[in-house]
Amino acid sequence: MDNNLTNIQKEFLGSGWSFPVTFSAENNQLQLTKYETNINEMINLIMQTTFGERPFTPQFGSGLQTFFFKEMRPTLQGEIREAVKTSLLNNEPRIKVIAVEVAFADLQNGLVEVTIDYMYNQTNTRHNYVYPFYIKEGTNLQR
Repeated sequence: MDNNLTNIQKEFLGSGWSFPVTFSAENNQLQLTKYETNINEMINLIMQTTFGERPFTPQFGSGLQTFFFKEMRPTLQGEIREAVKTSLLNNEPRIKVIAVEVAFADLQNGLVEVTIDYMYNQTNTRHNYVYPFYIKEGTNLQR
């Protein structure tokens, strides 16, 4: 398929500032991302943002930071799953979340892997994204 035609078909996915915000070394221009990369960066940004962190959009974010230092139990998996689903429903209109899986990947280090299966609203194309989340954020605890 013609690459130009493929890009036209993906236009609905949008484009925006790269995250983290970076500038080109050659011409000092703001770096932009497009299409699937832009959606994945937005999902990552939503997951990292605390509610109230953005003054003009206080409901933007996931609130995952409220789960720091909590005991890794099955009820926590459900709470994280619901927080992720709700935050993406409210903050990323280009996708529909199909499923969210929460796995305690590394109990010792507090690693929680959140796998998000989603579909682009416009084309019904399925994708997934894995977000690594550390419950023991900012600690160097040794046992």
